[in-house]
Amino acid sequence: MKIDLKKIGIIAFVLVIGVYLGVTFLRPEAEKVVVYENNQDNVDSGRFVQASVFKNKSDIKNLNSFNQAFVNIAETVKPAVVTITAEKVIKRNLSEQDEFFRKFFGFPAPEGESRRTSLGSGVIVNEKGYILTNNHVIENGEKISVQLSNGEVYKAEIIGTDSKTDLAVIKIDAKDLSPATLGNSDKLQVGEWVAAIGSPLSENLAHTITAGIVSAKSRDVSIGGNTYASFIQTDAAINPGNSGGALVNIQGELVGINTAIATGGGFSQGNIGIGFAIPVNLAKSVMEDLIETGHVERAWLGVMITPVSDRIARAMDIETRMGALVNEVVEGSPAEKAGLKTGDVITKFNATKVDNPGHLTSMVMSADIEEEVKLTVVRNGKEKTIDVELGKRPEEDELASGETDSSAEELLGMRCKNITSQLAQKLDINVDEEGVAIVGLERNSEAAQKLRLGDIIKRIGKMPVSNLEDLQQGYEEIKDKQYILLLIKRDDHTMFTTLENE
Repeated sequence: MKIDLKKIGIIAFVLVIGVYLGVTFLRPEAEKVVVYENNQDNVDSGRFVQASVFKNKSDIKNLNSFNQAFVNIAETVKPAVVTITAEKVIKRNLSEQDEFFRKFFGFPAPEGESRRTSLGSGVIVNEKGYILTNNHVIENGEKISVQLSNGEVYKAEIIGTDSKTDLAVIKIDAKDLSPATLGNSDKLQVGEWVAAIGSPLSENLAHTITAGIVSAKSRDVSIGGNTYASFIQTDAAINPGNSGGALVNIQGELVGINTAIATGGGFSQGNIGIGFAIPVNLAKSVMEDLIETGHVERAWLGVMITPVSDRIARAMDIETRMGALVNEVVEGSPAEKAGLKTGDVITKFNATKVDNPGHLTSMVMSADIEEEVKLTVVRNGKEKTIDVELGKRPEEDELASGETDSSAEELLGMRCKNITSQLAQKLDINVDEEGVAIVGLERNSEAAQKLRLGDIIKRIGKMPVSNLEDLQQGYEEIKDKQYILLLIKRDDHTMFTTLENE
């Protein structure tokens, strides 16, 4: 077959010409880039607009004043914020790992423990070296170091912790400290400007300051299975490492302790504009107790409460959607003695309006034991004022309301009681059930991770359990063991579990 080179040449030429014409005449016009020159001729020509929307000097002056406020915050508050590193020991539960290693590797799990270092922030609250931070920052920490804004590093001692509010106080031996000025978080308003200061992500980013507004107040937030009440919500950027750091208002006053963030989940663990801080008024109350006694004795009202939804408000013929609806009054509590009843809606605590149950809980926790307070309640559609003398909150949260007597056994992070007819009714279990019921669990304990309120202990070690005496006797026989074996009944099922005997 003979190749016609002439025809091939013509076709190639036509293709080249077509491509050239298409690129030249059919391509979209490139967007023009104009460099703005700030001169009067350009402005008058109408071709450009001024870069600033401020038409007079007073507007610019106000903007500069606003800008200077954050500069002042950075200069004043940063020396009061510290970076905290805590070295923690993580113990492996060998009894659970042995079977896995034997099954897949043919040998027992390696003995030992691992160490890791956690990063957080803190706020110096007085010249004596006391520092307020989050409990989860220093929890289980063996070596705690504090770095000041000038780079100096000090060893810190733990003064006290409170897991219920996720607050802790530590202390360093240092001079010429610059403590933060404590503000009033009750006066904080939604929409108000705030700044967050801390050490996000790494020590290299220590004393980072970010700005935003108060997005909401009185937020109830669940963290690790625990619910914390009355958080301040802000869109100021907060990231891992900011925990324990300062949230300050435009005057540079401490109004909150940055504690938690909401994330997108998965690999998205950074700031998405939803951060939470513990109000400083609650923190002050907890801090004072921790410094004075090393633990917190908080006030107690003694009610189980829930939000007032629109449907509940309509069903009860009440106008308000604010406040806290009383589901149950704890037997023998200050609330019962004062005459509060199930169905009451608590709308005011002293003169302060109650936004929601978390807000009420926060105000009660911030009050003093034996303090007399006035509660405004709506009962049967009518407003009523009730005087209550707050009591001392029981040491542990208990499922059995009113069961705060001493006929209980506490061990391994559990609080257990004999099964009585009253307790059986509240726990919805058979009164003739053999065993003892779990009515309290220490927060952050291994028991709280594995067990539930209302579980029934049927056996400890090799000893069957019918009452508290059996439980204590069985524990005495095996108290030297590293792990304690329990047989638990939950609903209609029984299961074995182990708790480390610390």
